[in-house]
Amino acid sequence: MTPATPETSQLDRALGAFHGLALGDALGMPTQVMSRADVVRVYGTLDGFEPALPDNPVSAGMPAGSVTDDTDQAVIVARLIVEGGGHVDPLRFAEELLAWEREMKAKGSFDLLGPSTKAALDAVARGTDPKEAGKYGTTNGAAMRVTPVGIAFRCDDTETFLDRVVESCQVTHDTTIGIAGAAAVAAAVSTGVAGGTLDQVFDAAISASAAGARRGNWIAGASISARIGWARELVAGLDEAAALDRIDALIGTSVASQESVPAAFAVLALTGGDPWRSALLAANLGGDSDTIGAIAGAIAGSVHGLGALPADAVRTLREVNSLELEPLTRQLLTHRA
Repeated sequence: MTPATPETSQLDRALGAFHGLALGDALGMPTQVMSRADVVRVYGTLDGFEPALPDNPVSAGMPAGSVTDDTDQAVIVARLIVEGGGHVDPLRFAEELLAWEREMKAKGSFDLLGPSTKAALDAVARGTDPKEAGKYGTTNGAAMRVTPVGIAFRCDDTETFLDRVVESCQVTHDTTIGIAGAAAVAAAVSTGVAGGTLDQVFDAAISASAAGARRGNWIAGASISARIGWARELVAGLDEAAALDRIDALIGTSVASQESVPAAFAVLALTGGDPWRSALLAANLGGDSDTIGAIAGAIAGSVHGLGALPADAVRTLREVNSLELEPLTRQLLTHRA
């Protein structure tokens, strides 16, 4: 890994965040919805891009290096921030997500909207105000797609930053839990893009998540802020295999925000924020491994920059998915000033 230096440009760190998201997403694609034990049984240790197994109920038929809804929805958020002059319009967002799902169904994909997003958009389709539709969304859909908010906005002013985070959550995850998870990821990415260290990234995530938990519709659940701090301690001093087993057993790897978001931070603590290792270890967890990998990869990429990601892996991501993230990233950065 090429370490970040004071000279690492803001653009390189922002590109690292967006490509790191895609990297973790694609590495975790074949192991999503598999148990940790099955990942070990089938792959031993996953050490690179793999195609999905034919019997995977979500990613069957997807070739090695393919991204999933995590990257696709992050791109939608990024486009809407640019289109909206720094704001995400909830009705436009609902329309874009529904159009995305129609396109996926037309392709015969099983990789469709998550449970909170699907329920909210069904409510919008029935006539519910988009600003009211997300009152029960607690899963990690908002956290998985929020990286463009972290790229586009500084998090120095917490409440103003949270306004932007909430805009990206509102239509599907307008809850204390959904916003807390998204705020943690967005603040971590924003801090990395600003040149922060991994320790500073953790501090920003813990602080923003606690503040985010005061926004939205209250839903009972564990504190994501507290669990991020705990996750860092949980893996201290362990080798990678033992740490992954502990993350799986004690933090959890489901789509629940209280599990997958802290799990991603535990992986970051375990690798010291190495983007490639973080994404790989997330893939070896199973569960919602594509989202855990996307979150960990985005944060690690924001700290170390695009130059720290393996060039051949980035090339694969671009070729397999026809990804061209640089123009969009440059446009996002215009809002940071």
